[in-house]
Amino acid sequence: MSHHYSGPNFGFPSGDARLDLTDIYAFPSPLRGDASVLVLNAHPSTSLTTLEQTTTDPFAPDAVYEITVDTDGDMIADFAFRVSVTATQEFGATAMVRRAVGTLAAEANDDGDVLFRNAPVSTGRDAWISEYGGYRFFVGWRSDPFFFDTLGAVNGLKFTGQDFFIDKNVCSIVLEVPNSALGPRPVHLWGRILKKYAGSWVQVERGARPQQAVFLPGNQQKLYLESEPVNDSGFIATFAHSLEHTGGYSSADAERVAKSLLPDVMFYDPNRPAVFPGNGRSLTDDAADAFLNILTNGKITRDGVGPHEDLTLEFPHLGPPHQT
Repeated sequence: MSHHYSGPNFGFPSGDARLDLTDIYAFPSPLRGDASVLVLNAHPSTSLTTLEQTTTDPFAPDAVYEITVDTDGDMIADFAFRVSVTATQEFGATAMVRRAVGTLAAEANDDGDVLFRNAPVSTGRDAWISEYGGYRFFVGWRSDPFFFDTLGAVNGLKFTGQDFFIDKNVCSIVLEVPNSALGPRPVHLWGRILKKYAGSWVQVERGARPQQAVFLPGNQQKLYLESEPVNDSGFIATFAHSLEHTGGYSSADAERVAKSLLPDVMFYDPNRPAVFPGNGRSLTDDAADAFLNILTNGKITRDGVGPHEDLTLEFPHLGPPHQT
């Protein structure tokens, strides 16, 4: 179920739905040949364990939501787009976007040069869009583009083709970025969420490849979510064990597949079409089927669910939120 419900027992990291990173996407802008669209979704509108609505407060005020970019292949951040949200009586909920570079980007903090200040957070159907210096930015509630038979997954992978997310919402951060800002070479991307505890920033969520953070880290899940891609070789054995158990892989094949899933980053070349898992991820790519094929060693290749029909050509491309 993507990164949805990646906390303990299909709950939320730190018990807070607003800190649940659900998906990241990267694809060439359908409207601009020189730009890419980067999406980080968080905060599912419904829990899985109780099927109850989560809070309508979209983003945690003591958190930073980050799209991280590695430009040289060492799996360490070279720059990052950081979004923080505050609520004031004067402006309502607004967001700030910063771009951190170098060592600053690789560390856990909320620093960086400001790209957008006081950008409005969309809480209704209308998409409020901010523009500056070749960038476009949206932040707020949207229809969740992820599609998957989640209830079938937790019922022993017995799928009935029911899309759990067809009427669900998510809190979206969408950046249209000039390709020049990503650099001259393909990049590796991942998302992460930081929360402030006792005056210090702590990473509570991260990831790029959908679903593996839910199904594969086992009892190391919390450690995995708090780690960095550069250290992901330390989780190969744990992933391999899960693949042996779920997919019936041999030990050697399980280790080989585990190595192919780590480090947990998304390769993206803006000069090529986005097709998951080879290059980026579009909003219609069936990432769930791709993972099912890996998880079950080819025994199950699809859940019978397809892309949503409320996506739009216009920025921010995700459909308006459903009424709750």
